[in-house]
Amino acid sequence: LPVFFFIPFYLFAFPKNRFSSSLGLGEGQRLLSRAKRGWVWNQMFVLEEFSGPDPILVGRLHTDLDVGGKNIKYVLAGEGAGTIFAINELTGDIHAMKRLDREEKAEYTLTAQVVNADTDEPLEPPSEFIIKVQDINDNPPQFIEGPYRASVPEMSAVGTPVTRVTATDADDPVYGNSAKLVYSILEGQPYFSIDPNSATIKVALHGMDREMREEYLVVIQAKDMGGHMGGLSGTTTVTVTLTDVNDNPPKFSKSLYEFVIPEDLPIGKMGGKVKANDRDIGENSKSTYSIVEGDEQGMFEIFTDTQAQEGILRLKRPLDYESKRAFTLKVEATNVRSEPSSGGPFKDSATVKVVVDDSDEPPIFSKPMYLLEVNENAPINTVIGSVTARDPDSSSSIVRYFIDRHTDLERQFNINVDDGKITLAKPLDRETDMWHNITVTATEVRNHSQISRAIVAIRVMDINDNAPEFATEYEAFLCENGKPGQVIQTVSAVDKDDPIQGHYFDYRLVPEMLNNPNFTIKNNQDNSISVLAKHDTFRRQKQEMYFLPIIVTDNGNPPMSSTNTLTIRVCGCSKDGIVQSCNVEAYVLPIGLSMGALIAILACIILLLVVLFVTLRRHKNEPLIIKDDEDVRENIIRYDDEGGGEEDTEAFDIATLQNPDGINGYLPRKDIKPDLQFMPRAGQHSGPNGVDVDEFINVRLHEADNDPTAPPYDSIQIYGYEGRGSIAGSLSSLETASSDSDQNYDYLREWGPRFRRLGELYSVGESDRET
Repeated sequence: LPVFFFIPFYLFAFPKNRFSSSLGLGEGQRLLSRAKRGWVWNQMFVLEEFSGPDPILVGRLHTDLDVGGKNIKYVLAGEGAGTIFAINELTGDIHAMKRLDREEKAEYTLTAQVVNADTDEPLEPPSEFIIKVQDINDNPPQFIEGPYRASVPEMSAVGTPVTRVTATDADDPVYGNSAKLVYSILEGQPYFSIDPNSATIKVALHGMDREMREEYLVVIQAKDMGGHMGGLSGTTTVTVTLTDVNDNPPKFSKSLYEFVIPEDLPIGKMGGKVKANDRDIGENSKSTYSIVEGDEQGMFEIFTDTQAQEGILRLKRPLDYESKRAFTLKVEATNVRSEPSSGGPFKDSATVKVVVDDSDEPPIFSKPMYLLEVNENAPINTVIGSVTARDPDSSSSIVRYFIDRHTDLERQFNINVDDGKITLAKPLDRETDMWHNITVTATEVRNHSQISRAIVAIRVMDINDNAPEFATEYEAFLCENGKPGQVIQTVSAVDKDDPIQGHYFDYRLVPEMLNNPNFTIKNNQDNSISVLAKHDTFRRQKQEMYFLPIIVTDNGNPPMSSTNTLTIRVCGCSKDGIVQSCNVEAYVLPIGLSMGALIAILACIILLLVVLFVTLRRHKNEPLIIKDDEDVRENIIRYDDEGGGEEDTEAFDIATLQNPDGINGYLPRKDIKPDLQFMPRAGQHSGPNGVDVDEFINVRLHEADNDPTAPPYDSIQIYGYEGRGSIAGSLSSLETASSDSDQNYDYLREWGPRFRRLGELYSVGESDRET
């Protein structure tokens, strides 16, 4: 059988088929001579990243058929055949034609075969083999996830892990040391260290304080070849931040704070601020403030402003300069959070001195509210009571008293400005107002702006000044067929007074009715009485109505009484005593006039009134111009008739206009229907020459402008009277013999602004005359 000889760079031979390979010619011949059958070469190796312009020999194929002058050739197929790898058809040499990279492809599978050089017929079956790319250290380590950020609490112990970094190497990890990495720190000592194999970064320095330095930049190097000379390396950075722990106490900026607070500072208002600074951050820097000493009276409180981290000193009770002028407080700031190892929260204290500044305070009443009592109908100037107020300032001022009249609109009370005594200005009536609430002000004499107010409630005490009266206007009904002793009406009384012991009323008939034969009264022992009938002979035809005067007396001191009349009407009733009729029919039926007759008479009267109304309606004159409820402004009134000339006196009195000397009275306007009637005015007094038309027209205009019954209608009035001349005389020069140059028109300027322009036109100067 023919045998192939393979001559690679490295030989792995297995007895499989007829191909073989050799490292050298002598050694290959010895292997071949000892072979009983063919050898197959399984793997070839070629170094990656080879350099040089010429192709590199990967291996050599040889077959036992290649003896003598046989015409054979070698054929290569498979991955990269003809492009990456090429075979010499005559010698079987395999060359790499391109630069190989193991990181892109680590091995190639190819097939070799011997064929007839002339016919390309295969002389033997194909044999498969593998070419592996041998790794070299051509890739440096890389930190894919870098740069890194990490944090560790400040004051951490030495050896505390911070973070772990990882580098990768694309070289073959199983061949040599090309991918064996060793880690080291290039920058960051002596604060941090790194494990060379695991790449774990650790704290290397004790007592690292965030308040001194918060951030560190650490440079990490990864080197392959186990860190030996000639290896490749890569670097990355790790930013390490020290996180805060509560290792600093709050500290006041001053040990003593002094505040000056006016004594009139309102409750709840700020009196001062304190602040304790903490070098920590976040929750570790937050503190709460409290007063621990010096506020036994509970005058102050301190509020923690969580935003500004300040303590706000506020008032809980009003200050009084005259009582205490200074306070010394001890204020403490305590951290909100604490570390378990610190043994408790950090705190600091400071002294706060509060000085009370004297202020001009308003007067202070002895009571915030006064309750006074006065009897109703007490005489004017009766002293009801008094109020007192004082100036609390050390330099006390005189106080004056006044009543706020907004609370005493009817001015029923007065007050003495000097001593505060309140007196009556008007009589009081408890039944009108039982309580009066007024406000009294107290003002300092030296400073009128300092005012205090107090409420004075005045209760009007009752006296017996109202007589009792019936609870309502009673009207009793008595049946004609009633029985003697029958209760006609139950009567009760009321009294506007309100005695302390309650009401008790005494009822009795007036003296002249004591022997009344018709009625009597009975006391019900509950402040009411019953009116009883004495007989059963009441008849409507005889007497329809009875009046029973009753005297009601109260139990006041002195007692008050009044006489009230009970009206008793006699009615027709059923057998069961139900009232059926109490109207006028009882009078008309005995005369013989029935109800139907009355209705007929009323119907006739109504019919006559309707006929009379219609007749008057037809003869009623309609207004000429407008109706009462019409507004004719902006309207056009059209008349279809020509008019009656001088005889048409509907719009105005033409005779009056033509002869104003005959005006003696008032002529009403006919274009409207006035709602109010005016008395005729006195006639105008004429002068020696008759009526003054100008005065006549002005009077008419004044009356029209002030007439409340007439709207401001625009109308045309034609006056046929020309007038009797003017005091100005004639303005025409036609009737004068003088020329324009001889006549002086300066008097026109004296007539007023209306004739000034006319005077300028007629007046000429010397230059005009010459021209």
